[in-house]
Amino acid sequence: MKTMIHMHMLLALLFSAVLQAYPLDGYKETGIRRVEADRLAVLGEIRGRKQPPGALLPIQYVNLRLLDYPELNLPPPDPNFTTQITKLLGNSSEHYGISVLDVSDPHHPLYAEYRGDFQQNVGSVGKILVGLALFQALADIYPDIESRKKILLETIITADNFIYTDHHKVHIWNPVSRKSVTRELRIGDQGNLWEWLDWMFSASSNAAAATVMKQAMLLVHYGKNYPVGDDESSEFFNITPRKELSQLFTKTFIDPLNRSGFDPERFRQGSFFTHYGKKKVSGTSSFGTARQLMLFSLRMEQGRLVDIFSSREIKRLLYMTERRIRYASSPALSESAVYFKSGSLYQCKPEPGFVCKKYHGNVKNYMNSVAIVESPAGEPRLNYLVTLLSNVLYKNSAVDHQTLGTRIHRVIEAMHPYQALTPEGIPIAASFGDELIGYEGKRLQRLQVVNIQVALQKLGYSVGGVDGKVGPKTIRAIKDFQSAYKLEADGKPSATLLEKLNEVLASF
Repeated sequence: MKTMIHMHMLLALLFSAVLQAYPLDGYKETGIRRVEADRLAVLGEIRGRKQPPGALLPIQYVNLRLLDYPELNLPPPDPNFTTQITKLLGNSSEHYGISVLDVSDPHHPLYAEYRGDFQQNVGSVGKILVGLALFQALADIYPDIESRKKILLETIITADNFIYTDHHKVHIWNPVSRKSVTRELRIGDQGNLWEWLDWMFSASSNAAAATVMKQAMLLVHYGKNYPVGDDESSEFFNITPRKELSQLFTKTFIDPLNRSGFDPERFRQGSFFTHYGKKKVSGTSSFGTARQLMLFSLRMEQGRLVDIFSSREIKRLLYMTERRIRYASSPALSESAVYFKSGSLYQCKPEPGFVCKKYHGNVKNYMNSVAIVESPAGEPRLNYLVTLLSNVLYKNSAVDHQTLGTRIHRVIEAMHPYQALTPEGIPIAASFGDELIGYEGKRLQRLQVVNIQVALQKLGYSVGGVDGKVGPKTIRAIKDFQSAYKLEADGKPSATLLEKLNEVLASF
C-alpha cells in the first residue's frame, strides 16, 4: 500500500507535444513522406494544416549561417545584455538557466548567460545527441557523402519491440492514396532511416528515437556490413552480453560528444528513450545545461558537428514545418524560420487545493527549449540562438517558454532597429516571401498593403511603418483617407483603395 501511494505521489510524465520538422520540399531527396503531405497541403492540393510563413523555406535556403566563422567561440557574457535577458525571468529567475547568442552581426556577436551551468534532465532535447551519434557513425564508415545519403534513403527499418512504450503520435502519409493517419507507431511499421529520424525530431517520438538508437549501435558494430536483416539484429541484442552492449552504447553515444568538444559530465543522453530499450541496454543518467546546448547550436551552425553535411542535415531536421509548440509557438516568430527542439518532464504529488495539470508540476516542472531564429525567413536581418532550461513549480511551463520567446525576440529587435527601406529606397517588406513555398498569393496581398502604406505616408498619414501588415495604425490611416475622400470607411486594403490613392497622388 505504501508503495502504491508513493507511486501516485511521484507520478512523472514525459511530454513532447507534436511538432514537425524538415523543409517541405525535402521528399525527393529524403523520402520523408510527411513533408510531401505538408507541402501539398500548403499548395492547397490536399487538406491539411496551413503553415506560418516562417515554415515555408525550400531546402536550399535552410543552410548553415556561420560557416565563414569557424573560430567563433562563445564570447564573455555582456553585462547589459545579460541584465536585459535576466529581467525577463522575473522573481523566479533562480529556477532558470538561459543562454542567448545574437549573431545578427557575426563580426560582433553578443552573448547573454544566466546560470549557464544549471543542469537538469533535458528530456526530448537529448534526441539531438541521438542524431549526432548516427551522423558520426555514418561519417566514420563512409567518408563520401553520397554513400551516407544512400544508407539514409535506402535502408528500410521495421518497427519492433524497441518501440515499447510510447504515447507520441506520428504523421504517416500514403503517397499513393494521398491519405494520412496520425497515430502511435506499431510493430511492423516501416520507413527509411530518414523517416525514422524525422519521426524522432518532428513528432518527438520516443519509439522512433529508440529505433534510431538501435540502428546507430548496429551501424557502429557492423560497419559496412550494415544494414543487417531483422532476425540478425534481434539476435545480436538478445545474445550479446549486457556489458558488451553497454560498452557499445558508450562508443556510439558518448564518444561522439568528446569528439565534438562537449563535456559528457555536463551534457549527455545516457539511456534509451523507451522501457524496452532500457531493459536491453544498460544506461546512465541524462542531462544538459544551457551553455552546453548553446555550444551544440553554435557548432552546428559552424558545420562542426561531425562535418558540414552532418551539421546541415541535423539543422534541417530541426526546422519546424508544421505545428509550432511552446517557445516556438510565440506569435512574434510567425515570419521567422525556427529550428527547435523541446523536452519536458513534470511530476506531481497530492497537495490541498492543487490539481495536477499538464506542464504544472508541483514536485518538478522541467521545460527545456533549444531554438535558432532567423527573422524574417529567407532574408534574415536577425539571427540568434537561445537555450532555455526551467523548473518553475505550479506554472504552465509551455506558456512560460512561449511568452519568453516573444519577449526575447522583442529585445533582439530593439537591439537592431528596423530599417523600412533598402539603400535603393525600396521597402524591405515588399520583397518578403519571394522564395517561400506556396506563399505567392499572400505575398501579392502583402505587396498591395506595402504599396498602400507607401502611398498613405506620401499623403501625410501615419501608418506605423511600411511592413506589409495591416495593423491598428494602418487601419486608422486607411479610414481617415476614406473619410476624407467620401469613401466607405471600412479600413480595409483593396485594389480599389490603392487605385484611389494613386489617383490622389497623381493630382498633386
